[in-house]
Amino acid sequence: MTKALSKWLLITRLSLADLWYDKKVSFCIIASVISVITPLLLLFSLKYGIVSQLREQLVNDPQNLEIKIVGNLQLNDEMFNWIKKQPETTFVIPLTRSLNTQADLIKDASHFVNNAEIIPTAKDDPITKNLPLLNNKKQILLSSLSAEKMQVTVGSRVKMVITRQLDGKLEKGITVLEVMGIIPENRYNRAAAFVSLDLLIAMEDFYDGYQSDIFKTSTGQLNPLNHTSFARARIYANELDNVAPLAFKLREKHIETRTQSNAIENVKAIDRVLNFIFSVIAITAGIGCILSFSGSFLSNIERKRKDIAFMRLIGFQSREIMFYLINQAITLSCLAFFISFVLFLLGNYAFNTILGENLVSQPIVSRLQFYHFIIAFMLILFISALVVAIGGRRAIKIQPAESLREA
Repeated sequence: MTKALSKWLLITRLSLADLWYDKKVSFCIIASVISVITPLLLLFSLKYGIVSQLREQLVNDPQNLEIKIVGNLQLNDEMFNWIKKQPETTFVIPLTRSLNTQADLIKDASHFVNNAEIIPTAKDDPITKNLPLLNNKKQILLSSLSAEKMQVTVGSRVKMVITRQLDGKLEKGITVLEVMGIIPENRYNRAAAFVSLDLLIAMEDFYDGYQSDIFKTSTGQLNPLNHTSFARARIYANELDNVAPLAFKLREKHIETRTQSNAIENVKAIDRVLNFIFSVIAITAGIGCILSFSGSFLSNIERKRKDIAFMRLIGFQSREIMFYLINQAITLSCLAFFISFVLFLLGNYAFNTILGENLVSQPIVSRLQFYHFIIAFMLILFISALVVAIGGRRAIKIQPAESLREA
């Protein structure tokens, strides 16, 4: 076992010594591989960086995952349970009639928001994720625009004012709410307040002429009806690719919907076009890489016929000569890939620095993940080993007598 291992180590040292002896040839082979790998890495990084950035922008904007219901319907508990059970659904919560989802928010006479959107929220809401849960009707989450207009922060208290007309008279309902969190602008960019569903139902009851324990008045009917159905709903898919299928299922239930399908399809179209362009260039470059490897290694084998014949003469077997050649190819490929990686980092930095400065909405234009480099490295090793294995069959056929004839 030790003798066999020593022999393989000897072959490895001989192959590396031979590469160092023919430094100029080795450099030419490395340069030819670098000229193919580096542009491919940069090209793929541009494609992946641009498309992944666009997808992240869409995903990070929860409104692109929303499926909006058009019009006012009568959605009962059975329908809501059905929507929740769909594999594409990540969040659903009832909504009252659109006319009943607006209110004035007031900090003081100088800081207020008229007709702010009032939106129900609950656990797992994509817009209010990582923000405090609302545990009662007296708590509220504000959009950044609402908070900016009223100059309020977390812990501040604001008044919610809604107005109804009852028996020919205008009547105001007022309640004081505590600000529990501020929603970032990239999640919701309009003036709005997110409240518990119970508060939204209390608003609708007030508008419908009932007395409310939140908006205290002395007029109106007592004992509002239980809400067994709702006019609309907030519905969110769990990922971009599931927005269209979920909307289709809702339409099959005769629920008209509206989605950000144009923005989603635009990203998919860009991805398809870039995939096609990259595939054509990658295939062309790959063929060039194989031809370059073939030409370099086959000519190298031809040039070393006498050396290979001498190795056969002194007792090296066919598999050992094949290992000798493959070891040289893998060594050169590793060096070429390492240099290509360094050049890629320089090019990647230039792309993100220069191009990123001119693309405000997309500062990162070139990016690759670690597994991309692993895949590229394995492909290079596979191609080099395959080419040499094919070309090495000619080296195996070299007879030991050739070294004597050419001596």
